[in-house]
Amino acid sequence: MSTLVPLLQTQGLTMRFGGVVANDGVDFTLGEMELRCLIGPNGAGKSTFFKMLTGQLVPSAGTIAFRGQPVAGKASHEIARMGIGIKTQVPNVFNGLTVRENIWLAARRKATPRRINPIVDEILEKIRLGPQANAIVGQLSHGQRQWVEIGTVLAGDPELILLDEPAAGMTDEETHRTAEIIHEINLTRAIVVVEHDMAFIKMIARTVTVFHQGRIMMEDTIDKVLADTRVRDVYLGKKVAA
Repeated sequence: MSTLVPLLQTQGLTMRFGGVVANDGVDFTLGEMELRCLIGPNGAGKSTFFKMLTGQLVPSAGTIAFRGQPVAGKASHEIARMGIGIKTQVPNVFNGLTVRENIWLAARRKATPRRINPIVDEILEKIRLGPQANAIVGQLSHGQRQWVEIGTVLAGDPELILLDEPAAGMTDEETHRTAEIIHEINLTRAIVVVEHDMAFIKMIARTVTVFHQGRIMMEDTIDKVLADTRVRDVYLGKKVAA
């Protein structure tokens, strides 16, 4: 009988900066079509973990595998070709082009000429920017520019999307819309979200992985994480009500 290979798995993942251990033997498993949120206080190691997944950092030790294929040490563009889409905190878009042009340029890498326009139209609808399709990206709001980048990631047709603080700097309305967009994307592909905004986490979370001192402290549903006294002590404090 064959063993089911996880979509994404890390084993013993460790990152040292001189004498500082930012991640210490992290074992993490993500299944097909899963939506996972990574949380933790500043310095907990979640950003370092994310940077190793996305090729921004090469681990000091341990492994990262996507569908059983090694990821650690590969460049970001190589990781993208494997089927992992990456959206960092700062929008990486062409401000002088329209929304449609940004999505079209991203889609043409994989789509056939016949399919490219229908794909762009579908993505514009998904990111709620159909009415702004011909707007110059540099003139959009911060939230809308973030959605454009999510659209460019989608255009690469990844099986897994990694999102670094997608709701940072957004208005309440934009944050709610971003949660809707993430839920819709999750109907067809897996997503990992690193986020500080607990109100946003509560909108989207199913399973939450809590980092503390470079390790995974716990992994459970959002309700159980919020109710855990250890999590409250190290991270949530009195700011968040369960």
